Amino acid sequence: MRRGLSFLILLVVAVPLGWFAYYDSKKEAPSDIPKKDKVFTVEADKIDELTIKSESGDHTMLKKNGASWEIVQPAGTRTDDSAVSGITSNLASVEMQRVIEESPSDLKDFGLAEPRVEVTFKAAGKEQKLQIGAKTPTGSDVYAKIGDQKKVFLISSYLDSTFNKSTFDLRDKAALKVERDKIDVLEVTAGPKSTTFEKKNGEWQLSGGARGDSGAIEGLVGKVAGAQMKAMTAPEATDLKQYGLDKPAATVRIGSGSSQATLLVGSAAAEGTVYAKDLSRPPVFTIESGVLDDLKKDPSDYRQKDLFDARSFNSTRVEIVRGGQTIAFAKATVKDKDGKDEQKWRQVAPAEKDVDGAKVDSFISAVTAARATSFVDSTAKTGLDKPELTVAIKYDEGKKEDRVAFAKSGSDGYASRVGSPGAAKIDATTIDSIVKALDEAQAPPPKPAEAAKAPEKK
Repeated sequence: MRRGLSFLILLVVAVPLGWFAYYDSKKEAPSDIPKKDKVFTVEADKIDELTIKSESGDHTMLKKNGASWEIVQPAGTRTDDSAVSGITSNLASVEMQRVIEESPSDLKDFGLAEPRVEVTFKAAGKEQKLQIGAKTPTGSDVYAKIGDQKKVFLISSYLDSTFNKSTFDLRDKAALKVERDKIDVLEVTAGPKSTTFEKKNGEWQLSGGARGDSGAIEGLVGKVAGAQMKAMTAPEATDLKQYGLDKPAATVRIGSGSSQATLLVGSAAAEGTVYAKDLSRPPVFTIESGVLDDLKKDPSDYRQKDLFDARSFNSTRVEIVRGGQTIAFAKATVKDKDGKDEQKWRQVAPAEKDVDGAKVDSFISAVTAARATSFVDSTAKTGLDKPELTVAIKYDEGKKEDRVAFAKSGSDGYASRVGSPGAAKIDATTIDSIVKALDEAQAPPPKPAEAAKAPEKK
């Protein structure tokens, strides 16, 4: 009885203590970190003028025009929005890490007698200035002060690179001003070769009607349209010869609806770059040399290598001309054993007969797998004047047709697609595989196994 009473007393005492400890733990512990003062009381979107003096000595003035910024000095040009946004947002949020001296006797001790970097800005007509001096011995902070005040304080060193921007750092570095998604023409001249890529009905074609490799051409378009200036060489270039731009290594004209832009690419510059120029603007600048490498590629590198668009699953009719004879297979709708409609291949020429549908599909797969390894012009000896066989495939419910001729010349194989210029060079064994698959497709289907005979009665 006494033990039960003791336990009850302990329980009565413990419960309130437990609740007290729980609620006490929920109370926010007082912070020992002192609150840091902001350097400026300003909202980033209220800043409408900026003047940056960088460590390199550049003086750049920018003004806000509506929602966008423009460099007005040293010359009117578009800005790098992310760089300017980084400056305005950090001016609004920069904090004093610690005050060093309220009234220092000599600003040279902090590198502020002649500040390395100065950022002057206007907001609501009020002008303010941030001056940045030397880094602290540890390098974690930099000395700074407000232009008309004596007090020296510290700001985080990462802000140094945010505010220390040259004119080039602040400008839009796009080599050309084009709308990437609206580009429908690309004319490339590199040396003696000139090629036009044109987008029609969403598909790229090369000059002469050759089908384009959309992936490769889109990659080229993206590289040209997205080319970025690596360095400014001459803001007002007059003599283009020294940059190899009087006779460019490559010229590319971009058509975007009714607007056009032209990029000249010249000789090699330093560190994997080449000189370049937007024909509509005076500066000469550098871009990565990989752009020129792609422009100098042989036009055939941008041609579609697949000879057929059709595939076995969407084909509805196949016609083969071989040795003067026409062989044709067509899909017919028949009833299966359950009375349901199904699509089945049948030979319809030179005579109608049942065939093994799987082998017809195998033939179509062998034909449509043919790919060009390279291309030759019409003067090459290809044997296509007397093709070994010609294959025409109707697909997409018979709305489209691919027609390709195959031939051998010596140890090489060739193919020509109706509507495409020149001829494609292919592996000669591809033709052998197609012929073998055709012979197998013409063979009659295997007969069903005879029913097992019933055992004789004794």
